[in-house]
Amino acid sequence: MRSHYCGQVDESLIDQEVELCGWVNRRRDHGGVIFVDLRDREGLVQVVFDPDRAEMFATAERIRNEYVLKVKGRVRARDEATINPNLATGKIEVLGLELTVLNAAETPPFQLDDEGVHEDIRLKYRYIDLRRDEMQQRLRMRSQVTGFIRNYLESNGFLDIETPMLTKATPEGARDYLVPSRTHQGSFFALPQSPQIFKQLLMMSGFDRYYQIVKCFRDEDLRADRQPEFTQIDIETSFMTEDQVMDITEDMIRELFAHVLEVPLPKPFPRMSYAEAMGRFGSDKPDLRIDMELVDIGDLMADVEFKVFSGPAQDPKGRLVVLRVPGGAELSRKQIDGYTDFVGRYGAKGLAWIKVNDVAAGREGLQSPIVKFLPDEALTAILERTGTESGDLLFFGAGNATVVNESIGALRVQLGHDLGMVSREWKPLWVVDFPMFEWNERDDRWNALHHPFTAPSTEDPAELEANPGTMLSRAYDMVLNGCELGGGSVRIHSTDMQNKVFEVLGISDEEAEEKFGFLLDALKYGCPPHAGLAFGLDRMIMLMTGAGSIRDVMAFPKTQTAACPLTSAPSEVSPAQLKELNIKLRKPVGEA
Repeated sequence: MRSHYCGQVDESLIDQEVELCGWVNRRRDHGGVIFVDLRDREGLVQVVFDPDRAEMFATAERIRNEYVLKVKGRVRARDEATINPNLATGKIEVLGLELTVLNAAETPPFQLDDEGVHEDIRLKYRYIDLRRDEMQQRLRMRSQVTGFIRNYLESNGFLDIETPMLTKATPEGARDYLVPSRTHQGSFFALPQSPQIFKQLLMMSGFDRYYQIVKCFRDEDLRADRQPEFTQIDIETSFMTEDQVMDITEDMIRELFAHVLEVPLPKPFPRMSYAEAMGRFGSDKPDLRIDMELVDIGDLMADVEFKVFSGPAQDPKGRLVVLRVPGGAELSRKQIDGYTDFVGRYGAKGLAWIKVNDVAAGREGLQSPIVKFLPDEALTAILERTGTESGDLLFFGAGNATVVNESIGALRVQLGHDLGMVSREWKPLWVVDFPMFEWNERDDRWNALHHPFTAPSTEDPAELEANPGTMLSRAYDMVLNGCELGGGSVRIHSTDMQNKVFEVLGISDEEAEEKFGFLLDALKYGCPPHAGLAFGLDRMIMLMTGAGSIRDVMAFPKTQTAACPLTSAPSEVSPAQLKELNIKLRKPVGEA
């Protein structure tokens, strides 16, 4: 129906006839001449309708925004005074010769250029929201990224192999979405949280390089970078070490950013241990664009009378840190109180602070309610260790180490954004040497920090059993600008080691057989060493486009309550459907 896209009409087509299709982005009547900005996925072009063609002009008078048109016209140069330098087609326009209204449109529920539309409205009318140039560009980049990744992986010998969507419920850290079986009444499929077990089975089957761009499902509490269904770039290899997996995927990301964004990323990416990341930044996904770090001062405060500091300093499970904020002494008390409320959301009981007005003046140059509780030598030591200068502000985190890491780590990031301290660079890194297990106080047992198929740093099951609290795993995460871009590990390929991990985790032989029997059987029949990694595609596109949420880079996302305003899902189903599945509700469908 068309010869060109609207956004592709340029000066090379002057004096030629073109046929265009698209939506009316804007219509202007300038006293006898009608101008229409016609829009399609490639951009806008101005079409001019004059009254010399009476029938066509009468049609043009009736059209409104979002009408769907077909236009035949002649390309001509614009007058010098009317050139639009902000438009790719701004040096030309199309003189309308024929006009067909393919479809009329009611007044849309919001204007496409209105930035203040509530997200629920945008999601309810997503098909209109997706017409916005911003959304078009984001989804175009998403397509460009997936195309590049497919080409990269296939050129490196990876095979695209699908894995099942209906599978068995397995514990992977979040609740499963369950699907009742009609043919096996009383039993349920689960939607996969990831293809983890299946991709390991593919390695056992001899497909030594696998990838898949695949949907995953997790029934968990949502936030800006979470959705109940999301997309992974899933990768698995055989006979490759963790260093080799990291090298090939790092090269992929480096080439991707160079190709799509023309951004050079460093080679190689820096590497940092989990312990160092938590120590310096309070996070296993540190944002290196922010030049502030957590500084331990527990050794300086262990003997002071101020119990708020000496208590955590003496507690083996406690931590005492200080965060120096350059120039932060300018913050008002109201702003400081706001940051106190902020860390409270992470479990912190308070936020001690010292304004350093004049370093040279000693105690007299310090402003804080806590200064009177600290001896001069302790204050001097804090200022020296943190490299504090006049005009800085010191925030203190004291208490349980986990709470301190989470609260002050989050405060560091919040302050960086609030005070304009985030550099405009891209800062990738690998975080390695994760603990194998973490202790679950509530259940009095060990949990796998990643998943129960991650290989430990030892090949001796007895050593693993003897040292679960200090055992490291062969896991690795790629972090970019404070976001976990992807994570993976070397997998366990030994039956003895897998059984020992289950034992440490408190998974009985019966439970292991019930949930993972097919995997344990497969390990017995010649399992190669294997390792892999999965990237979060939605999160990657969010970062690359500068969007604030992964919902803004998905065509049809759910809300933060895991609902779809467009389709009104989830919804009730008919009693007949429930009867087929032998499911009985406590109350009839539709009853209040």
